[in-house]
This record gives sequence, C-alpha cells and structure tokens, in this order.
Amino acid sequence: MRLNEISYRIIGAAMKVHTALGSGVLESVYAQYLVHEFEQNGLQFQHQVQFKTSHHGVKLQRGYFVDFVVEKLIVVEIKCVEKVLPVHRSQLLSYLKLTGLPLGLLLNFKVPHLREGIERFVNAPASELE
Repeated sequence: MRLNEISYRIIGAAMKVHTALGSGVLESVYAQYLVHEFEQNGLQFQHQVQFKTSHHGVKLQRGYFVDFVVEKLIVVEIKCVEKVLPVHRSQLLSYLKLTGLPLGLLLNFKVPHLREGIERFVNAPASELE
C-alpha cells in the first residue's frame, strides 16, 4: 500500500469518527474510536507508541509517546483544541524527524468539519509518496 493511499484511509476513518462524535469530545475518546475504525479498515497500527531518544550516545530514560503509527509509515497525532498552535506543528515535525517516518497527519477534532482540522507533513521526497 502506498503512502497516499494509507493517508486517504486514515483521513476517511477520522471523518467517520468526527461524524459520529462531533467536535466536543476528549482526545482519548477520539483515539478509542480511531482504533476501532483502523481495525475495520484493515490498517496495521500501533497506539500510544513510546519512542526512546538519545543525545550524544546517552539514552534518555523517558522518551515520547506518539498517538498512532500506521502501517509503520505514518505518524498520526490527534488534538482536540480550539486552535492548532505552532507548538503542535513543531511536535509532529519533531516526531517525524526522530522516527524517520515519511509522513505525518495532525488531526484536530475540535472543528465544525474535520476537513478544516487536517494538516499533512511530509518528511520524504514527493516520489516516495505515490
């Protein structure tokens, strides 16, 4: 499966969740519904994935948690905030850099229509996305 196809399926699943729940639920509830939708769509994923980091050879005890890694290719970070801030974008960009994964989706569910809450971040040449 290609990256664009996977991201299309992720966004479709997120839209189903947003349609079912609306825009005023906790992130953890959206995550639970996304787990179900990803399973229904046959997507391989990990939820609340912990990545450890190191700096100059020193491994940090505490890493960071990514909401979802789908098909071992795409980082999915979910939010339920009034406004996506630069720090949210920086967080996803850092996750892409640290994991080396080629694509990230930032999904903000606190919007009237989910299409307004989707941001896509690329960490690979365009030729790898097709």
